[in-house]
Amino acid sequence: MKTWMRRAGAGLSLAGALAVGVPPAWGQPMGLPSMGAASSAELSPAVERTLGQAIMEQGRQDPTYIGDLDVNQYLTALGRRLAAHAPQALAQDITVFAVRDSSINAFALPGGYIGVNTGLVVGAQSESELAGVLAHEIGHVMQRHIARGIAQQSQGTGIMVASLIGALLAALAGQGDLAMGVATFGQAAAIDRQLGFSRGAEQEADRAGLQMMRQAGFDPQGMLDMFRRLMNASRLNEGTGGGYASTHPLSIQRLSDLENRIEGHPAAAVKPDPEFWFVRARLALIQARDHADQQRLQQTLSSEARDLQGPRQAAALFGLATLDKAAGNPAGARARLEQAQAVQAAPQLDMLAIQLAASPAAAVEASAAAWKRWPHSQGVADGRARALQKAGQDEAAAAFLQTVVKQWPDTPEFQKLLANSLQRLGREVEAHEAMASYFEQTGALPTAVEHLQQARSLSKDFYVQSRLDMRIRALRERLDNQRALLEPFKKS
Repeated sequence: MKTWMRRAGAGLSLAGALAVGVPPAWGQPMGLPSMGAASSAELSPAVERTLGQAIMEQGRQDPTYIGDLDVNQYLTALGRRLAAHAPQALAQDITVFAVRDSSINAFALPGGYIGVNTGLVVGAQSESELAGVLAHEIGHVMQRHIARGIAQQSQGTGIMVASLIGALLAALAGQGDLAMGVATFGQAAAIDRQLGFSRGAEQEADRAGLQMMRQAGFDPQGMLDMFRRLMNASRLNEGTGGGYASTHPLSIQRLSDLENRIEGHPAAAVKPDPEFWFVRARLALIQARDHADQQRLQQTLSSEARDLQGPRQAAALFGLATLDKAAGNPAGARARLEQAQAVQAAPQLDMLAIQLAASPAAAVEASAAAWKRWPHSQGVADGRARALQKAGQDEAAAAFLQTVVKQWPDTPEFQKLLANSLQRLGREVEAHEAMASYFEQTGALPTAVEHLQQARSLSKDFYVQSRLDMRIRALRERLDNQRALLEPFKKS
């Protein structure tokens, strides 16, 4: 493997940090205030974001992390649509990502990152139900409950915080071991679980969430319906743990408060996004890992395709077509796809059409048509780039990806695809630069510096070397600043 693709051993082993010498109760004190001005007992937004980026850098190595661009673009757009109507300004941008886990749960990390289990999306019966849970989590982010809980632990007996900070400082020094990062989000979700938000904090997150839902055009009844379902599920599975109710206790008092706040308001005029049903189907497919799960899913999708109409029917047909493709039945998949396209247009259907194309040339043609229809879809952009690469058209792929990188400068996956094409074209300096951008955006700054240094060693152009020197200095300054931010929280 070319050295430009190698990931250096720099990074945070979060699993190790959380698993060694950590007490079971990294909890937010129950008396923590839930509203009002930010407490002095909290991490600064810069430190909180650094911690969140470190967890995400390691989390992308987690086998449960879903790196599907289409899914995470939809979830993040949904989260930011809600956050735009938060009653108070948020210190962090919201980024939502999916995790393959059938339990109905979601969890917030430091820095505005929110993880959503596949089970939560698959279990939602409307987009407003999913929005209700996300709005509640954003309420916690808005109040900086996680930052305050972590800071109070770091000021007391926060062995977990000290371990996390110590691991991050080692990573910033290039001394981490990324290979240890398995089950990261299982550990990270434990942070959320152990915080033990106070009753007041939960209630204020509900109230803020309801306001966000109303103003963003969702039905607040969706939050109540989902929480009722979760409460019933927790009763049926009492003692098993792992569900949303175990991390966010759903009391009768909370449900009554929601009912009172919804009652008397006019019914919301909701215009649901058809993509919800396609993303839901996609996550159901990802969640169904073994043959028995896939058979059950096929039965469910068959019923929905027969009994439902509109986007839900098309999404069910999309799911069935994907199962046919996985089973080695491309003819059946194409037939289902045509049925779905006759019902509803969606970028997910065009993405599947690219994959089902009869030849690399046909895939390139299908991807061009899809990109023309869906120029704001990261999933379609990904499909077009891969189709061009598979057809051996790396010049066209590199040119396309350079445009896409400008459209989505903060989506690291496109930088990695760009590096692949540049490397095959023999443009090694540019390939290293693209990989440096990929690692910079995923939080692995020492590895980014290494790629820039390799790029500099390969270039004989004075102006290119000067530009690379500037990037290297800027990244080293960021590393120094991050160390300075974190050192005060390190335990001796």
